[in-house]
This record gives sequence, C-alpha cells and structure tokens, in this order.
Amino acid sequence: MLELLIDNPLLLLFVVSAIGYLIGRIKIGGISLGVAAVLFVGLAFGALDPELRLPEIVYLLGLVLFVYTIGLSSGPGFFASLQRKGLRDNLLVLGIILFATGLTLLAAWILGLGAPVAAGMFAGSLTNTPALAGVIEQLKTGAFGPVTEAILAYPVVGYSVTYPMGVLGMIMAIYLLQRLWKINYADEARTMPGLNIGTEHLVSRTIRVTRPEMDGRNIGELLRNQRWNVVFGRIQHDGLVNIVTSDAYLRLNDLVSVIGQNEEVERVATGLGELTPEQLELDRHTLDFRRIFVSNPAVLGKRLRDLDLPRTQGAIITRVRRGDSDILPHGDTILEPGDRVRVVTRRENLEAITKYFGDSYRHLSEIDVVSLGLGLALGLLVGMIPLPLPGGMQFTLGFAGGPLIVALILGWLERTGPIVWSLPYSANLTLRQLGLTFFLAGVGTRSGYSFVSTFSQGGGLGIFIFIAGALITAASAFGLLIIGHKMLKIPMGICIGMLAGMQTQPAVLAFANEQAGNDLPNIGYATVYPLATIGKIICAQMLLVLVQ
Repeated sequence: MLELLIDNPLLLLFVVSAIGYLIGRIKIGGISLGVAAVLFVGLAFGALDPELRLPEIVYLLGLVLFVYTIGLSSGPGFFASLQRKGLRDNLLVLGIILFATGLTLLAAWILGLGAPVAAGMFAGSLTNTPALAGVIEQLKTGAFGPVTEAILAYPVVGYSVTYPMGVLGMIMAIYLLQRLWKINYADEARTMPGLNIGTEHLVSRTIRVTRPEMDGRNIGELLRNQRWNVVFGRIQHDGLVNIVTSDAYLRLNDLVSVIGQNEEVERVATGLGELTPEQLELDRHTLDFRRIFVSNPAVLGKRLRDLDLPRTQGAIITRVRRGDSDILPHGDTILEPGDRVRVVTRRENLEAITKYFGDSYRHLSEIDVVSLGLGLALGLLVGMIPLPLPGGMQFTLGFAGGPLIVALILGWLERTGPIVWSLPYSANLTLRQLGLTFFLAGVGTRSGYSFVSTFSQGGGLGIFIFIAGALITAASAFGLLIIGHKMLKIPMGICIGMLAGMQTQPAVLAFANEQAGNDLPNIGYATVYPLATIGKIICAQMLLVLVQ
C-alpha cells in the first residue's frame, strides 16, 4: 500500500485530504478542527516513510492560491482597519514576537543550546519557514564560523521538533480562551458594519413620522447628521408610495420603511416618531422589487454612490446579499461578483434594471483567468524582489508574502480599467479551500518523517527542545489574546486572525475561520501578516548573534 502511495502522489494527495476532512468534522465539546485536520493526517502519513511526501509544487501552488484569495477578499477591510487601529495591532504583534525572542534566549541559556538550534527553535515555535531559510542562508555565508552539513542541519532540527506544536498550540489557545470567555463571534460581527463583513440580522420596520421637528426635514441630511446606519426604502405620503431618495422630505404622518439592525431601527424610530404595525402597501403594479445577481462587469468594483441608481436607473438597493450574509448598502458599498441585490423600482423598469446588473448565475460560475493570472504573476514577481536588511542582509517576501500584499492592493482597488480583480464569492471560496487543502497536505507529508525521526533520535535534548518550543508558542498565543482582547478590547474574531497572522500560519487561520464563521479573522490576519513575516526573519537572524 505504501509503495502505491509513493508512486502515485495524486492518490496520496486526495487520500490525505479525504481522511483529513472526515476527521475534521469530528466534534469534541462542540469544537472541530475543520480543514486544519488535513495537516495532522499529512504528518501521520509522512511519518510512515521518508519517500511518502507530496511534490513541493503541490504545497506551493496551494499556498499561493490560498493567500491570494484571502488577500482579494480582505483588501477593503484591511485598509479600513489600518485607518482605525492598524498601527496598534501591528505594534502588539511586534511586541509579542520580541517577547518570544526573549523566551528563546532564556531557553537557549538554560538548555545550553547553540545559536543555530535556538534560531531554528524560534522559527518552528512561530511556524515561519522564511525565517528558517534566512537563518540557513546566513550560516552559509560563513559569518558565524566554518560551515558543515551538520551545522546547516541544526536549525532544521530545532524547527522540525517545534513546528507541529507551533500549529497545535495556537489552535488549543484559541479553543480554550473562546470557551473560557464565552465568545459570541456573531455579536462581534454585528458591531462592525463598516468592514462589510455582513450580518444576518437585518429587519424591515415601518415608522410613522409624529415628531413636529421632523416635518420638512431632508432624509439625506438626517442620515448624515444623525449617523443612522439604516436604509430608507419606501415612503408613503397622502396615500402614495414612492421609493426614498436622498432628495426626499418627510412630512407629519408619513410612513417610511426602514431597514437595518433592530437596535438601530429603534433608534431611528425614536428620532422620527414611532414604530407602527401598519405596513406600507406595495402596489406591485406601480412599484415592485426583485433580487438580482450582480454579474455585469460594467458595475462590478464600483461604489453605489458612483452608480447613482436613483437618478440614472430610478431604483434603490435595500439589501446586498453576499454569501450567506446580508449587508446594509451605503454609498461606499462596492459591488462584487456574486452579490445579490434587492432592488426596488417601478414595475415597468424591472427588466431594464435586471439587465443592468446582469443577473447571470452562469457568468458568476466562471473565473476571469486573465485577472487571476495577472494578479498571481504580479504577486509572485513581488515575492522575488530582494529587500535589504541592516548588516547587508536581504530577504524576500516569497510565495506567501508577495501574492498576499499584491492581492490586498488589488482587492482594495476592485478594478483597474476593464479588469475586475475580485472573484465571484463562490469561486473565491472554492479556490481558497482547494489551495488550503493542497498546502496542508503538502506540508504535512513533507514534515512528518523528519519530525518523528528528529524527535526520536534527539534523546532527552529533543524532548527539552520540544517542551521549550511549546512553552514559547503557548506564551505567545495567550499573551496576544489576553492583551489584545481583554486589555485593548480588540474583537476576538480580529484577535484570532492576528494570532494566525503572527504565526504566518494558514492552518491556524483555517481553524479561526471555522470558529468565527465570518471574515473578521481574515482581516486580522492580513493586517499583521507583512510585519510579522519581516519581524520574525530579523529576530531569527538576531538570535545567531545574541546566543553565545
């Protein structure tokens, strides 16, 4: 059986993936590993034989697809978060990385470890392969003494012993603290509408205008001044129902339909008058509504404000359905492939507005290979650019950093001329899941045998390195989550994404996404990933100098 798997890498890939997904569905205490289980199944298979490993191209392809699709979907939220608390988040992660560096120095002193092993242990505890590669490259220069194959193997020893616990330790920290703190990720998501992560709790209520001071007030002005996070749908005045535009004015006893989160709708009702059980009777011979798929390239990647639908199309959008969530539309909301918009317009205008948005599900199932290929190629090229470090050293962003940074920018831009960079929601998720599966299966099978053999041959020292690495991982994880969530009041969904970003670890991000059920972890991951990568590369090479 082993020979069959060794001779057929594709068979090995899909066997590991299938078994991993089956194990990932098993729930213990209401928690499952999800797709992250593929990594541990890969480690188990790889431990059976040194030849039982997937080709390097498998996990590299998976890594590139995964980080690129994450970047595309997280771009707008990433730049929005930078305008909010991005500097704070990055300083927190940098502080934790420096703390882990200090713990590594302490462990090296206690255990009497050499600099190469200590640097490898640091890279494995924080699961950063570029940091390990940087350490090996620095050793090859001869700046730290004569180079032999044995010396070059020392960082790999420290790395391979601590790497698996670097993944599992972070997952355990997330699991324990979210249970201890009784985290409700859905409630967190509802408090952050500005990041366009969606909410499933929009309501539509009717309000009667009864406050005298509201008579003659402009609705657009009220929305700006009162900062009401709602959408006005229809208005009934003197028995006539029309759609609401920013030019509409309120009169006493008017009825208006308001869409938003329940608490916000109640706040608007207090400001205008009172909630009423009356319903705005929609004469569908005059006004009508329809849910329409957004597939027309001409409107993709554009803000609703720029489309100016009330003036150009005689229509308004009251909800945007993205994936499984409803998003409250605003002027800055950007339409993405696969969105379903709920449009209210005059009945005779329905067919024209449907054609305007496209409404082609088949078109949404297709991937624009031109934009995907260009984006990935540009990301790989950026990842190859050598960046200077103090002391004449250099590093590259590699297969993970380059595509991620390019995708963040392209996801934020949405489109450049005729090229729409964003992918349909369903296509993005499919490529992301496929890429992550390839990556986890590849890394697991390629690391399994070296981990087991190194651990078994290292004797007592191997066990001590394993324990030290686990403590570094645990201290870093608990430190970031406690300081971030409890002291700095960062939403837990963002925090666990930051933890995955600090680790630069897709497996931890996959588990975080399983727990949160929304895009907050992706935003946290993308916010800190670039600085975390650079910080760990520098700190790992500093250990070569600091460890005596």
